[in-house]
Amino acid sequence: MTRNGLTFNSRKALMNNIGEAAGTEIANLIAEMAAEIEELRRSKVNVTRIVPTSPSERMQSTQGVL
Repeated sequence: MTRNGLTFNSRKALMNNIGEAAGTEIANLIAEMAAEIEELRRSKVNVTRIVPTSPSERMQSTQGVL
């Protein structure tokens, strides 16, 4: 199980340095972003390129067509 967000010590240091309200807001934002990143990693789809991307690949593919 992965844990999203900051450790207690990190949250406490953040709140002590920038204030409780701002520290809590930033810590919650980081936790939400970590959860979103984890969700994106879980739902990631591998993409296979069909169209050549480099100019040399395009030249090779068009020479076979002509």
